[in-house]
Amino acid sequence: MELKYDVVIIGAGHAGCEAATASAKLGAKTCLVTMDMNKIAQMSCNPAVGGIAKGQIVREIDALGGHMGEVTDQTAIQFRMLNRSKGPAMWSPRAQCDRNKFIWAWREVLENTPNLNIWQDQVKELLVENGQVTGVLTYLDVVIRARCVVLTAGTFLNGLMHVGRTKIQGGRCAEPPSLCLTESITRHGIKSGRMKTGTPVRIDGRSIHFDEMQEQPGETDFHKFSFMGEPRQLPQLPCWITYTNPQVHERLRQSLADSPLFNGQIQSIGPRYCPSIETKLVTFADKEQHQLFLEPEGTSTQEYYLNGFSSSLPIDAQVEALRLIPAFRDLQIYRPGYAIEYDFFDPTQLNHSLESKLVDGLFMAGQVNGTTGYEEAAGQGLVAGMNAALKCSGASPFIMHRDESYIGVLIDDLVTKGVDEPYRMFTSRAEYRILLRQDDADARLTERSFEVGLATKERFEHWNKKKEKIEEIISFCREYSVKAAYINEALPKLDTTPLERGCKLIDLIARPQLNLQNLSPFIPKLSELLNTLSDRKDEIKEAAEVRMKYAGYIMREREIADKMQRLEDIRIRGRFDYDTLLSLSTEARQKLKRIDPETLAQASRIPGVSPSDINVLLVLLNR
Repeated sequence: MELKYDVVIIGAGHAGCEAATASAKLGAKTCLVTMDMNKIAQMSCNPAVGGIAKGQIVREIDALGGHMGEVTDQTAIQFRMLNRSKGPAMWSPRAQCDRNKFIWAWREVLENTPNLNIWQDQVKELLVENGQVTGVLTYLDVVIRARCVVLTAGTFLNGLMHVGRTKIQGGRCAEPPSLCLTESITRHGIKSGRMKTGTPVRIDGRSIHFDEMQEQPGETDFHKFSFMGEPRQLPQLPCWITYTNPQVHERLRQSLADSPLFNGQIQSIGPRYCPSIETKLVTFADKEQHQLFLEPEGTSTQEYYLNGFSSSLPIDAQVEALRLIPAFRDLQIYRPGYAIEYDFFDPTQLNHSLESKLVDGLFMAGQVNGTTGYEEAAGQGLVAGMNAALKCSGASPFIMHRDESYIGVLIDDLVTKGVDEPYRMFTSRAEYRILLRQDDADARLTERSFEVGLATKERFEHWNKKKEKIEEIISFCREYSVKAAYINEALPKLDTTPLERGCKLIDLIARPQLNLQNLSPFIPKLSELLNTLSDRKDEIKEAAEVRMKYAGYIMREREIADKMQRLEDIRIRGRFDYDTLLSLSTEARQKLKRIDPETLAQASRIPGVSPSDINVLLVLLNR
């Protein structure tokens, strides 16, 4: 049997789902291949979306016209805005989700997307002719012909799970690995490696003493992920906090000799910022306790996820250690934690479009590029799916720069620097994070996406109405004069000092204690203006306030970004034979040749390429 499409997506995880819908919505006839339609967008580890910097990525996906944000809002059972004590550049939304409802919400999206078909099967071979992708071959011996293929196989490529000394082939618990596909790809000169990740024990809630844990409620304000759609509908459930203790640590240490991480059984590198409990014991040997978060898996299940206790120790070690925590003394589990090793491909072999430099028409996204996390995968998947469809239509690729989005930072880091451990996004990775706030993702990206054809007209008009209201508020505050005699009586009640003389309203808004809401009772015209905000008024007020309070910082960072943009505009790919440039350092010659950067700015971000090397390239370009 032979099927024909424009784009084939391999794998229906978070990257694959975004890639498939983006490709289809841009007009490409698309096929999404998955081994199990009941595990589409499965949350293999924690059933949560967002977090530090990850939440910004999800907002960006939504602003571009992707679906992760709206699916999260539909299935959220606890929402929190992290880093509230810090500036708005650090605010990061996070939601605990109902795992099963998340799958079915995504499946509803996929099955109702025009131009998109789902094929339940497993790909075993990439078909390539003369360096050009022609399609894939499945285990059912079906040939699916396509102009472009997007690989989003997650942890399934030669996946191997570890629980103590026990090893089981699989890409996820109780699911088979993808064999042969890695070898089918590497025969075309693409380099692969091995990485490791892990997941914790799943606990039966009926065996937990919740009264001996600290409750962590969610938030019920206006915040959510999608700039559109309905407010969150599901009941909000609490998470719970407890701690390990010296007795727990001692029991775990007794089994370290059976840990695959320390007995040589696992050689690959795991995620630095999500270490296993046994790694914590070794790395932080002086600590007597580690914080654990018990998080619900859904509204109608007793299953709980134990965040902070990722482990590949033997089952008895995991269970016996946890029963030494008072709240878990009667512990019953559904399954133990385990580690998993899998194949990935060096992402410096990709262009910024996420297309392979070695095989025309092959795109890669997600953990196959060395990243970790649903959000990082989904962001890459959206870009890869868009660019696969654009390639089929002969259009230019959609590329985001580092001052436009966290997704742009993520992709640039991958293709420029590569990875030596699973890559996780942090706000600290972005040099322009005051420009990349969670509140303004639509301001940065919706218009660009609409021009390409992904963001709908409805989304674009929704953003334009919001933009008009934000600018109306800022203009009013900039022009409205506040007299000291009229406002001074109210200011001490709002924990701020009285005015010595009159000022513009925007100067009052700049004070940390003041905002549009608490000033409006004392400024009738402001109250009248805010009352005209019938739709998403809280979101609009917050966006306007952030822009006013941080105007100086935003302007300064914009100027810095614009200066760097000059180097982004200088294209150097194909203009140098680096082997002959002896005025460059040896390391710079080697790395510039291997990565072959597109622009001078990208070259400047390659580790080992110094400012003096960049100056040499500038001089040569002028010649």
